[in-house]
Amino acid sequence: MTNLRPLAPELAEIARTELNEMPNRITDDLAALRSWLAKQPHLNPFNEDQFLVNFLRGCKYSLEKTKEKLDNYYTVKTAIPEFFDNRDPDNENLQKYMSFGVNLPLPHTLEMDGPRFMLVRMGAYDASKYSIVDVMKVCYMITDLLLVNDDTSIIAGHMVLVDLRDLSFACMSQFSPTFIKKMTSVIEAFPIRTKGIHFINPSSGFEALYKLFHGFLSKKIQDRIQVHESFEALHNVIPKKYLPEEYGGSGGRLEDIIADWRRQLIANREFFANDAKYRNDERKRPGKPKNASTLFGVEGSFRTLEFD
Repeated sequence: MTNLRPLAPELAEIARTELNEMPNRITDDLAALRSWLAKQPHLNPFNEDQFLVNFLRGCKYSLEKTKEKLDNYYTVKTAIPEFFDNRDPDNENLQKYMSFGVNLPLPHTLEMDGPRFMLVRMGAYDASKYSIVDVMKVCYMITDLLLVNDDTSIIAGHMVLVDLRDLSFACMSQFSPTFIKKMTSVIEAFPIRTKGIHFINPSSGFEALYKLFHGFLSKKIQDRIQVHESFEALHNVIPKKYLPEEYGGSGGRLEDIIADWRRQLIANREFFANDAKYRNDERKRPGKPKNASTLFGVEGSFRTLEFD
């Protein structure tokens, strides 16, 4: 008997038709995955049913892809300690970064079976004073909570809204090739599908920002990118009721959404302390160990991202 959250009927249907989930086989799927994990001396994964099923769902129940995804997830968390260590939400410095609201899951999804909206506001902090590393640390803290708690994110995916307002040269200058490679490796490691990217308020920095990331994007995701010159254009694609008031919508105020996520992060302090226990021991990996140097060295070619 598996210990899983019951799904809303709409999400259960997507899991069945799009992700190949067969409820009567989940127990066997978990047993096969755990059998493989037990034979991996370098892995020390969180082993609860819901967590592992979320990876199976994110990989459309391909056991081989799930193995690779789980290994990648813990490999990048081990290899990038600046993103994934020291994640105590009671830390005064981190709370400052939480208050910026750079990466915000919005409270309303696109209907009951639609993706979770993620609002990204890279101009929401002063890049001349604050570190992009800690900005991303808080972003990935939120993503980790969505991974374990939000069935919509896992099953229906994310629709990303990137607000380019107030994007500064200081912010763009923090994106070195190695840093971008680390960011995109983390994106690949999470079992969450990106269903589309909508750029809002393109500024003079948009073209430069797009060029920075363009080489990492697959043709599929490039085809899912839309640029909106105004809120009115955005509203033609995404109904106002899903958007915050500051974006012409009726989906709550940004300050309230930011405060709510700050509360959620602080309430999950025990989760982040427990998560720190689950990291790879690369000394035990069969074959060549994977570390920051081998994964993110500037030498070599970059991989193309595939989101779905």
